Amino acid sequence: MGMNETLKAISDPVRRDILNLLKSGKKSAGEIGEQFQLTGATVSYHLSKLKAADLIAEEKYKNYIYYYLNTSVFEEVITWIYTLGGKKE
Repeated sequence: MGMNETLKAISDPVRRDILNLLKSGKKSAGEIGEQFQLTGATVSYHLSKLKAADLIAEEKYKNYIYYYLNTSVFEEVITWIYTLGGKKE
C-alpha cells in the first residue's frame, strides 16, 4: 500500500484511537467496538480502511478474528517523515 493510503487512513481520529487501542495487543472486532459508541458496521468500515492501508493485520482463531498492529508500516512512515528534515548545510 502506498504512503497516500497510509496517511489518509491515519487522518481519521477514530482510526487513530483504534490503533492506540491495539498497542496493548490483539483485539477482536467486538472488543474494539466496545470502546466506541459506533455501530458494528462502522467499526468494520474503519477496520477495513486500516487493513487496506496495511496498518493492521488479522488473525483468525476459532470463530473470531483478532486484529493487531503491523509495525513495519509505521517504521516506513517514520523513516519517510524523518527524511523530510533533510541535511542541514
